[in-house]
Amino acid sequence: MAVSRDLWKELCSYNNLLLAFKKARKHKTLRPYVIEFEKDLQNNLLLLRTELLLHSYKPKPLETFILHDSKTRKISKSDFRDRVIHHAVCNIIEPFFEKIFICDSYANRKGKGMLKAIQRFEYFRQNLSQNNTSPIFVLKSDIRHYFDEVDHSILLEILRERINDPRVLWLIRKVLGSYSTSGGKGMPLGNLTSQFFANVYLNELDQFVKHTLKAKCYIRYVDDFVILHNSKEKLSAWKEIIAVFLREKLWLDLHPEKTKIISAHHGVNFLGLKIFPYHKIMKKRNVRSFKRKLKALCEKYDNGEILYDEIYDFLDGWIAYAKNADTFNVRKKIMKNVEDKFQGEFSMKEYNRICKK
Repeated sequence: MAVSRDLWKELCSYNNLLLAFKKARKHKTLRPYVIEFEKDLQNNLLLLRTELLLHSYKPKPLETFILHDSKTRKISKSDFRDRVIHHAVCNIIEPFFEKIFICDSYANRKGKGMLKAIQRFEYFRQNLSQNNTSPIFVLKSDIRHYFDEVDHSILLEILRERINDPRVLWLIRKVLGSYSTSGGKGMPLGNLTSQFFANVYLNELDQFVKHTLKAKCYIRYVDDFVILHNSKEKLSAWKEIIAVFLREKLWLDLHPEKTKIISAHHGVNFLGLKIFPYHKIMKKRNVRSFKRKLKALCEKYDNGEILYDEIYDFLDGWIAYAKNADTFNVRKKIMKNVEDKFQGEFSMKEYNRICKK
């Protein structure tokens, strides 16, 4: 059912743009582009508001760079003023979709995240296996080239079911149009709107799996999803049905090499961990990736680009995630190095809290 409120008026309000600025600024208060924008904050926000009201707003070209992490990815970064617009859009429309998302969609949502997804996986496995006495199989898959294949026309149709204001949809088209691989497809990795629209788009899959297939033990994190079941044959049948649904409804394909049915007894790779019935291990490449990101943050801190709070939040989140695997010695060594570097800011209380097993 479409929304009848004047969402455009709410979106363009100064208060919403101010809130959007504060969210976009979070952990970036020392960045030169944030400082520059904030010098004339009121006029910059009023200018954005005028551009929206006159329908003259046009996103600036994206800054694109290649990130060599566990895999090579193309990251496209929006200008800061455009990121304010992204937050302004999500502030208004996200609540209407959040209430229809399923419980077991875990990416980019408050109160969710990787840790909760892993805990849910273990809960499902424990219940289905009746305390590891029955065999469990896992259909593990992700979407091939997901962010590059999201179709703008299909996404807009999905959004239109709940957002019927043509002015809001015009702005969303502007945001989507700032990045397109070809033929009205694709969303840039790294943008807030991309993260939100990714959930909106695959909510169609979530609803199909939960309510049409009636799969009880289903978990999705961005385009990575698993279904647990006692029957390998049932999972095999569901895999074919899901492939047809994705192709016909969303114009997407399952990744042929990453879609497989695995015995849970042999361990399942899920969100950076390999989960066995009685223990979990973390892939070495994930530890290397973490160290690279931490090193990059430390360099920004040394250059005065960020505050220690950003490093602490990054450490706190990763340690909470890593504690789910057999990583005690790795965590202890990393946190000792952090304590040595940040003696003036890193307290032993923090060390004990986030390093304690």
